[in-house]
Amino acid sequence: MLYRLIIKNYALIQSLSIEPASSLNIITGETGAGKSIMLGAVGLLLGNRADTKVLLDKNSKCIIEGEFNIGSYPLQPFFEEQDLDYSEETVIRREIAPSGKSRAFVNDTPVTLDTLRNLGKNLMDVHSQHETLLLGSTDYQLAVIDAYAQTKNLLEGYKHAYADYSAKEAAYNSLKNEAARIAKDADYNQFLLNELAEANLVEGEQAKLEEELKLLENAEDIKTKLTAAIALLDEPEYGALHSLGQIRDNLRHLTNISDAFKSLSDRMEEVFIEMIELNRDISVQDSLTEVNLDRTNEVQERLSLLYNLQQKHKTTNVESLISIHDQLAKEALRVTNLDEELEAKKRDLEESKRTTLNKGAELSKLRKSSFGKLQEELESLLAQLGIPEGRIKLDHAEKPLSADGLDHISMLFSANKGVLAAPLKQVASGGEFTRLMFSIKYLIADKTALPTIVFDEIDTGVSGEIALKMGAMMEAMARNHQVIAISHLPQIAARGSAHYFVYKESGDDRSISKIKKLSAQERVEEIAKMIGGDQPSASAYESAKELMA
Repeated sequence: MLYRLIIKNYALIQSLSIEPASSLNIITGETGAGKSIMLGAVGLLLGNRADTKVLLDKNSKCIIEGEFNIGSYPLQPFFEEQDLDYSEETVIRREIAPSGKSRAFVNDTPVTLDTLRNLGKNLMDVHSQHETLLLGSTDYQLAVIDAYAQTKNLLEGYKHAYADYSAKEAAYNSLKNEAARIAKDADYNQFLLNELAEANLVEGEQAKLEEELKLLENAEDIKTKLTAAIALLDEPEYGALHSLGQIRDNLRHLTNISDAFKSLSDRMEEVFIEMIELNRDISVQDSLTEVNLDRTNEVQERLSLLYNLQQKHKTTNVESLISIHDQLAKEALRVTNLDEELEAKKRDLEESKRTTLNKGAELSKLRKSSFGKLQEELESLLAQLGIPEGRIKLDHAEKPLSADGLDHISMLFSANKGVLAAPLKQVASGGEFTRLMFSIKYLIADKTALPTIVFDEIDTGVSGEIALKMGAMMEAMARNHQVIAISHLPQIAARGSAHYFVYKESGDDRSISKIKKLSAQERVEEIAKMIGGDQPSASAYESAKELMA
């Protein structure tokens, strides 16, 4: 249950704090004083989106904080799953900065709005005018059936099976599309694969061929230069080796005269030996170099093939072509395995579908088994709330597998005898909608684990004896749940265990909303004003006391 709510700098509220009772809490006040604004703040705690328009002071941040006692509710697994610190006294906080940035915390740990929404679903059920309109939707009506029929375990089992089925269906369809794509391109891909296979691609081949072609295309010039070099080195009478030999001999002779020339002689010996080796290497290279037109054409053709393949496959090297070849080979192999893989996935999908359909049938059976009793109880409550001829019919049709089951359920309604029941949104008036929604809330309250139920003017359109009965029903609900009701009816206000009054206080530059808990005497006065206006008569006071008694 909610045992403390703090609101700061939100809409018309500068600072507000209340500690609701564990039973029935009534909130009344002047029109426009900010009663429903409080619900907007509670909505932020439950994960609703917000913006800076909610800031009363645009230069300060807004803080909404709710302290909940959750010890009697099985929420520990949720806290563990979300990696949150569990405490029976749990604090939820929302902050909205002037910049527009919003943050949410559970026990001082930052959380996402999705986490906050999922936690909030287990803490509070907030009825609003919007929710009354939702009653006309088949999705909401199905949720009512599930709550009344207590389908939670079966529904969770079905949803798990449906999620498995959906995943397998997506996997099967994906593979089927892939098979169609591969089959469509199979012939062309096989042609490309054969073309690359026939090319006998070798890593590093291109660079070697390009270097060889450079030598072949310049072979004649290379041979001319090498021959000339050999002649200049090895010409018997005037060649460089002949001259170097004479220099070497002269320096050797000088070493006989003085050791000072030995270093020069040794260096010259090294130069002479190096030149001999150089001459030999040049001669070898000369003998290897030849003008070979056949080999030149062969290398040119090979490189041309590689360049054409690279252009076709939009790449610049042989290594990429090899990678493309390998990928095409894998796809070719996959084509041969796809039929078996598709058949296996189809069997898995059909088995998952059978399981889901079986679970859906169980769920549907439980839902339909509740129709008669739900119709009967709703009609009884509607009679108590002033619609004695009200008739409810739950119309059922099967639908294909979907996330919420196999059932299309529509709640049909007739308020008058002899009038055929029709879909709610076609026949129910605003007051009838309100009373039907309240009857539904009353019936499913004890079938849900929600600690706190909030009603925002659910008594709209009712009065007199009906209001008395609605107040008694709220009081009955509050025996097992914390109920917070924003009301404008004295018959309901008198039933509260705690009564809060919202009012506006005008300052120099703005009006702000405030709230106070009324004492017993203040409650009598407030209820008397709700009966007789701002200046209630003695009879209004007596009526107020009688209602409270």
